[in-house]
Amino acid sequence: MSKSNLAIAEAGIQSAALSGSAKSFTSARPSNLLAPLHKPVWLVFALFVLLTTVMHFTSYVDYVGADNDDVLRLVQVRDLLSGQGWFDLTQTRLGLEGGTLMHWSRLIDLPIANLIMLFSLVMSPTLAEASALFVWPLLTVLPIFYALALSGGILAGLSGRLIGLAMAFLFVLGFNRFQPGSIDHHNVQLALMAIMTACLILPQRPPLAHAIAGIAASLAIAIGAETTPHVAIVALIVAGQWLWLGEPVKAAAQAFALAMAATLTAAFFITVPPAQYGLVACDALSTGFYSLGVVGAGAFFLAVASTSRQSFAVRFAALGLVGIGTLGLAVTVAPQCLGNPLATLDPLLVTMWLNNVTEAQSILGEIRVQPWAVAGFYAVPVLAMGLCVRRLMQGREIHAHGVLLALLLVSWAIALVQVRGAVFANLISAIPLAALVAELRTRSNADPKDLRKGLAFAGMAFASVPVVWALAGAVLSMGVDKITGTANAAEEEEISCTSGEALADLAREPTGVVAGPSNLGAHILRFTRHRVLSAPYHRNQGGMLTELHAAMAPPVDAVKFLRGAGVTVIAYCPSDPQIANVIKAAPDGLYAQLAKGQVPAWLEPVPGTLSKPLQLYRVAP
Repeated sequence: MSKSNLAIAEAGIQSAALSGSAKSFTSARPSNLLAPLHKPVWLVFALFVLLTTVMHFTSYVDYVGADNDDVLRLVQVRDLLSGQGWFDLTQTRLGLEGGTLMHWSRLIDLPIANLIMLFSLVMSPTLAEASALFVWPLLTVLPIFYALALSGGILAGLSGRLIGLAMAFLFVLGFNRFQPGSIDHHNVQLALMAIMTACLILPQRPPLAHAIAGIAASLAIAIGAETTPHVAIVALIVAGQWLWLGEPVKAAAQAFALAMAATLTAAFFITVPPAQYGLVACDALSTGFYSLGVVGAGAFFLAVASTSRQSFAVRFAALGLVGIGTLGLAVTVAPQCLGNPLATLDPLLVTMWLNNVTEAQSILGEIRVQPWAVAGFYAVPVLAMGLCVRRLMQGREIHAHGVLLALLLVSWAIALVQVRGAVFANLISAIPLAALVAELRTRSNADPKDLRKGLAFAGMAFASVPVVWALAGAVLSMGVDKITGTANAAEEEEISCTSGEALADLAREPTGVVAGPSNLGAHILRFTRHRVLSAPYHRNQGGMLTELHAAMAPPVDAVKFLRGAGVTVIAYCPSDPQIANVIKAAPDGLYAQLAKGQVPAWLEPVPGTLSKPLQLYRVAP
């Protein structure tokens, strides 16, 4: 047989295999789809737990994640367990008098609180808390393992399934949101995104899978509004497929719309207090998101039910009416939510806080600050998008690659504006790249003597892992520093002011109000009984601005801000980055004076703290 005939035969075999795979996906129930995944997923999960445990305890620092969000989430869970109302999200010890109404969902608080209660049956309160915070992030990786393994199998059979699972393992291992103590909602959001993606690329668009995608989309919005663009593109994908295909996807489109409306309704009434039914918030589930979601999904359901058998033009008109109606409702009900939710931040907060938040940096800001880290955020999605375009041009798995390309484009576009979006793009990238790596592996194994095929397989396997790019950037950075001599420059050792030990003196002070840099706020809430003016949350603008104005004002004016806010103690951390920024911006301000050792008469140093990382000053009444 000639080489050309052999190639044709191989292509026919592969096509038949893929066709058979698609038919099996179509006919199989969800339990049958997941059954082959159980053993490998749980074996990889066991390996992940083992490696994570070893890494966690060999470099143990704390059982709570290092991110401020992890700490404040714990404070919120503690308040719930202590009797704070389910609907009451007010953090009474944060900000000015009266506290700050937080925008975080109880849907994340609930499982963590339940785990703490479960472990407390046999453990001390501290150990129960630590155990719950260890277990919860690990559990969130399971949906990602299943979703990426299933997706890899859809595109490349058994080999793609295993490589998809391997890429999922490397993704969660290299991303700190799945490490013990990471209890903010980002790990759950990633799990929901993985579920939506896997459900949408299943062959023949099963209605049950689309219903699951609708449930995941609603939960994503209920848990955190930052995934709204992703949910919007998921809804557009479903709508676009129905517009193009009509009757064959009627059941799937209806299942998605009905599931989304029902889940969003349940989440709204379960988590939003009746007193706030008329409130429109752009950073949390409220009447704005609820009305748009339910009206949009409901109108789409009706359009699908009534026009699926009609012509493309009729379907287009019906979908257009749904879009115009939903957009009109958005302009009427929540026009302020059509722009950047942080656009209303005070300019001083933008300068002194938001511009210094790493995850809020644009790609240009990241290039200026950490040029060597850019590839770790952006390179893999570029490879994945290029691969999807190529597959579409080749006519291979058009449905799956079209969905993946759309999701990648919106995630990467978000990442260009705020680097936090890169993690979603890297997650989705694992699916098409797993299929490519599986294909290159098959070619390499079929011809082991061909070195080029082996190198292509190995090279693409490494290039498909974001952490490889991140490590390469770090090594390159160190090499450049060594060549230029900057590696030998004196570096100040980072001193922590946020540990329980550092805050012990503050905890012994009479309960009052503390002013200090925003990075200390959540930790003070965790380790003390005090109320804090400042913590890095956009809903606490009043407290953050009061602290900044006092820090930057001359002492004679600073005391007016502090006494007006009822501050009893100043927590001054010389090593905190915000302190340095404040001193640079206001060289004659209060913090600058304290840095020079010039203590105003209305401040009393707390004995024994001036030589410690965290210096405390009592404000005279």
